[in-house]
Amino acid sequence: MAIKSDKWIKEMSLKHGMIEPFQENQIKKNGTGRVISYGTSSYGYDVRCADDFKIFTNINSSFVDPKAFDDKSFVNHKADVCIIPPNSFALARTVEYFRIPRQILTLCLGKSTYARCGIIVNVTPLEPEWEGHVTLEFSNTTPLPAKIYANEGVAQFIFLESDEVCETSYKDRKGKYQGQKGVTLPKT
Repeated sequence: MAIKSDKWIKEMSLKHGMIEPFQENQIKKNGTGRVISYGTSSYGYDVRCADDFKIFTNINSSFVDPKAFDDKSFVNHKADVCIIPPNSFALARTVEYFRIPRQILTLCLGKSTYARCGIIVNVTPLEPEWEGHVTLEFSNTTPLPAKIYANEGVAQFIFLESDEVCETSYKDRKGKYQGQKGVTLPKT
């Protein structure tokens, strides 16, 4: 496996629509001042989260069951900032829509700006030929409320190319999260 460079990411996104919308350079400022950076980096792509959030709540006294998830466990929130309660989590989605090539596996790592604040980003790998908006999970590991900023960088995606093309891709298997749009809850 080889990690793909900024040149490859730009070519795949501009010519083949791998990432849309695509930011060719790393953005650190916008019209209102400094932002948490997003866009192409040396060996990855820093994604942004959209302004649609699902904040976990226990007000309905539910329990978490991945086979029968109760969507009443979340409060929907649309805003430029999401406040995650202490020791809780929120779901969001990327601004970017991804189309992963068949020979590529994509991994997600949290950005250090959030990690240094006790906010952990979790995303499972994007498998070969997976397509959609990525659902992001933010865990607030602190005893204080934590902020997530919409339309700013939240995580970095790393693209790994295999020495050979996989026999069966996510698309071939008709994966249950294929083509997802919006924040997607667990499915079985």
